[in-house]
Amino acid sequence: MSVQTVIVLAAGEGTRMKSSKAKVLHSIAGRSLLGHVLHAVKQLDAEEIRIVVGSGREQVEEHISLIAPHARTVFQAERNGTGHAAQLALAGINAQGTVLVLAGDTPMLTGDSLAAFIAAHAAGNFSASVLTAEHPEPTGYGRIIRDDADELLKIVEEKDATDEERFIFEVNSGVYAFNGAALAASIGKLTNSNAQGELYLTDVIGILKNEGASVAAIMIEDFTEILGVNDRVQLAESAAILRDRINDHWMRSGVTIIDPTTTWIDATASIARDVTIHPGSAIYGDTAIASGASIGPRTTLTDCVVKEGASVLESIASHSVIGESATVGPFTYLRAGTVLGDATKAGAFVEMKNATLGTGSKVPHLSYVGDATIGEETNIGAATIFVNYDGVDKHHTNVGDHVRIGSDTMLVAPVTVGDGAYTAAGSVITEDVPAGAIGVGRAKQKNVLGWVLRKRAGSKSAQAAEASEKKG
Repeated sequence: MSVQTVIVLAAGEGTRMKSSKAKVLHSIAGRSLLGHVLHAVKQLDAEEIRIVVGSGREQVEEHISLIAPHARTVFQAERNGTGHAAQLALAGINAQGTVLVLAGDTPMLTGDSLAAFIAAHAAGNFSASVLTAEHPEPTGYGRIIRDDADELLKIVEEKDATDEERFIFEVNSGVYAFNGAALAASIGKLTNSNAQGELYLTDVIGILKNEGASVAAIMIEDFTEILGVNDRVQLAESAAILRDRINDHWMRSGVTIIDPTTTWIDATASIARDVTIHPGSAIYGDTAIASGASIGPRTTLTDCVVKEGASVLESIASHSVIGESATVGPFTYLRAGTVLGDATKAGAFVEMKNATLGTGSKVPHLSYVGDATIGEETNIGAATIFVNYDGVDKHHTNVGDHVRIGSDTMLVAPVTVGDGAYTAAGSVITEDVPAGAIGVGRAKQKNVLGWVLRKRAGSKSAQAAEASEKKG
């Protein structure tokens, strides 16, 4: 049985987050909480997705338009409970197939688990099913009450539970599957006669049960999948669980992670076999790392492409491409738009931005390369600065193939250094250097003899100079 409609409840205030941002927009492992839920739901191939929004409506709707533009949002102006939210979402739907209802703050749910839940619901031909788990610390969750035949009798919210019921460890995940027609017929019968004065979706289970319909509690093995996020502590706990799950996946896929407890990989990243990730590293966004690459230690990559055999050591890179067998670091900063060709080097204390480094070229150390195109087999000497900003606009520098830029050169853009050209160390290059030429942009050195003895008399420098003259 396929899913006709998915209803995601994402209208909560999230006051315990103490944030100006809607709770479901807080992110872990590369996706928002809501994004994780929608990613899991995607596997079900539902005909329609409706997301109930409330607190932070504009922020949430904007986010949904980016990650799930096909989904429809429903506004719950007053938060009158999960039952009320489901009523709003069902308006205008001819619900005949299976309707899945779940919360937008459960980022650990997987598509496989949801598919298995729907399959069990369909196999039993139930009017309603609830996904449950045995939670070692059930405080805060609704309890699953079973009858003498071990079948689902009802769900009791904690505030309405007796002391005896609070000792039950099987809890409600907040994930439900309904026969659409049965749900539509029952949801209008909800009342708010409970401790919170709200319409509980869980009460639909009791209504259907009392009418003789078949209902089921289907237990998931891993209780961590149902964990919700209500505050920053739970956000961090969920992040750690997802970190471990993601790292476990990659290690079993052939990736070496030296220290999984200090390695953070977003769910959106992709990593090939035989990659090694050293401690203290973070792989964010849509970063893709090819086979044989070595990352870290203490390296952060965001939305980068790292090709075969590349090495990135103690560096930060964002929106950059690192070529095959290229080496980066240590203490290198690759900013957006940087493209390192194959067998290139961006060495210690190098910053690059919107720059292309051709095959075999090197920027070994202590340099800034911004808004530049550098050809093949070129060497950029230590402490070279590409002066790309005139205080108003950015300008581009072109450096050809097999060029040798002397140490401490200033290339004042816009400027071009032709193929095979050199610049003398310490030069300020403000004009183009033709192919095969050497650019010299420095004053002739002048030595003022005796200056220290006259101007720094009695200093240690003067004493050393006098001693040297006596040795003379």
